[in-house]
Formats: sequence, C-alpha cells, structure tokens
Amino acid sequence: MENGEIPENANEHCPGPQSESAGKSDACQGCPNQEVCATAPKGPDPDLVAIAERMATVKHKILVLSGKGGVGKSTFSAQLSFALAAKDFQVGLLDIDICGPSIPKMLGLEGQDIHQSNLGWSPVYVESNLGVMSIGFMLPNPDEAVIWRGPRKNGLIKQFLKDVYWGELDFLVVDAPPGTSDEHISIVQFLQATGIDGAIIVTTPQQVSLIDVRKEVSFCKKVGVPILGVVENMSGLCQPLKDFRFLKMTENGEHTDLTEKVIEFMREKAPEMLDLIAASEVFDSSGGGAAKMCTEMGVPFLGKVPLDPQLCKAAEEGKSCFAEQKCRTSAPALKNIVEKLMMNYWHEEMSVEQ
Repeated sequence: MENGEIPENANEHCPGPQSESAGKSDACQGCPNQEVCATAPKGPDPDLVAIAERMATVKHKILVLSGKGGVGKSTFSAQLSFALAAKDFQVGLLDIDICGPSIPKMLGLEGQDIHQSNLGWSPVYVESNLGVMSIGFMLPNPDEAVIWRGPRKNGLIKQFLKDVYWGELDFLVVDAPPGTSDEHISIVQFLQATGIDGAIIVTTPQQVSLIDVRKEVSFCKKVGVPILGVVENMSGLCQPLKDFRFLKMTENGEHTDLTEKVIEFMREKAPEMLDLIAASEVFDSSGGGAAKMCTEMGVPFLGKVPLDPQLCKAAEEGKSCFAEQKCRTSAPALKNIVEKLMMNYWHEEMSVEQ
C-alpha cells in the first residue's frame, strides 16, 4: 500500500487505504488488508499532487461517457479528437476503458508501443498535435482479456494521469467505459481538484439506451461534473441512395440481387435520384429520443449524428471522417456539434484559432 495505493488483493469496492472509512466500511469485510487499513495513519494521497502537476499544462479536460455500451462513444471520442486537432489545437486522447480499449484501432495505432523518457511515459502520436494513451498499447496480445478487479484498474488510471507526459495541451479527451463504475469514480476523484470542464454523454435514440443515460446524468450531478451536453448517435440510417443494395426476397427468405438493374434504371429514367440521400429509422425514437430527455432533465442537447456506413468504415480504418468527402451525412453533423461546443464553452479558444 505504498503511497496510499489500493492493493491488488483488495475487495472490489475498496474505499482506499487513505479514506476515513478504510477498514471500516461494508466493502472492507473479509479483505485481507482490513486490519492494516483500519489502523494505518490517514492523510492526503501524495499521488494527487503529482496528478495536479501533470494536469497543470492541460487547459481543458473533457469526459466522454455513455450509459450503455455499443452506442458509438469511442467513435465519437476519436472523431472529436480528430476535429479538435484539425483546428490546430494540441490534443490528447486518454482511453480508460481498461477491459475494452478500442481507441488504438479507431486512431489507426494498433501494434504501437509506449515509450518512456526521463519525463515519463510518452503518448503515441497520430499527428504532431494528437497524442493517444491506452492500455491497448501495453497488451502483448490484442486478443488477451484484461481480467482485473476495480483496485487494479484504478491504479492504472492513476498511473496514466501522473506518469504520462503530455506537454502543453489545449484539450484532453477522456474516453471512459460505459456505465457508472469504479473507473468513473476514480477519474472524477483524481481530476476534480485540477478542474474538469465537463462530460459529453453519448446515446442512441431508443428508450432502452436513454434509461441508462438518465443514470449517467444523475451520476454527473451527484459527483459535481458539469454536463456539456448529450449527443444522439446512430440517429437514423443515412447514406446516398446509390450506395444501397436492392434485393428481391422470396417467401423462403432467399434473395436475388437487383442492384445493378435498379441503378441502371435510375441512371436512364431518373438520374437525379442518384444524388439523393436515403434515410430510415433504425431505432425506435417515438418516445422523443435524446432531445426530449434533455428537456426533461434540464441538460443541453448537442445534436444528432446519423448512422453512416462511411463513418463506420472510417472508424475501422482509424481515419478522420473529416479528412475526405466520403462521410457526407455524418461529418457535417459531427462538425456542427464540435462548433456548438466551441461556441458554448470554449469561445476564447475560437478567438485564438481565428
């Protein structure tokens, strides 16, 4: 328990050896360290001082959260980082999803290693102004499962914050795992004294996702993290009509691909249709979606991002959706959200940019 760190063999919801409830709370029952924690002297965690020193060179810290997995949170984190870097800001992207680190894939950095210097761990850089840190860089085998209890996860998050040398950053984007678990409590606890700008919460339109987002909003309010806004992702499938496949189905479920015939027919009879964008609701949004939830809970609604196959492809290839003109439906939506964030919260940075 050196420097107040939580031991690896501690119970899952360990309050920490420096907590006033160390060795006394219900979570401590049966822990092999219970007696030591209960009698050990208490005091401020010295690592928080080291974290504060590291974060002193970071202007803005943004948490990206989601109530449920699979809503595109990491995709949003990656594209937000690409967008800020494209504005010539110095950007860091910290992946604290310990058990499911997908950021290296989405930034095109798979197989990269972390390097150490006398200043600390060096982030892996996509561009000179976009650095990334993730446990994904530390795994010898990308297929290896990370089976860690809460204390060990929290220890790594603390190490990322106090040992990674980011240098001068305009923005640090923190991609958190879904839910409201130990990792979320830890990142807030470790960064609270250094100032967190707030959280962006990502959801999909249907109620089964919004139910969990309400819990995420409640979590932020309880721990004192401002909510910068909610993004409704996968808000309807949108793509050029010519990119669809056209199938003729039979009663037994078999199909015949008529795509070439249909495209050729449109080209001859109605060529203007080839420039149309086709849209379809994938998730049920009859309950009003994220916009209605935001009104009810009194939090900002940042906008909708459609389900765009080209954005999915950009994420798979580790590319920015803004770099080429392929993401015709998602890139403008994401750009509008970034501009709204800049206008609402970081207008002074916009002045510097201009």
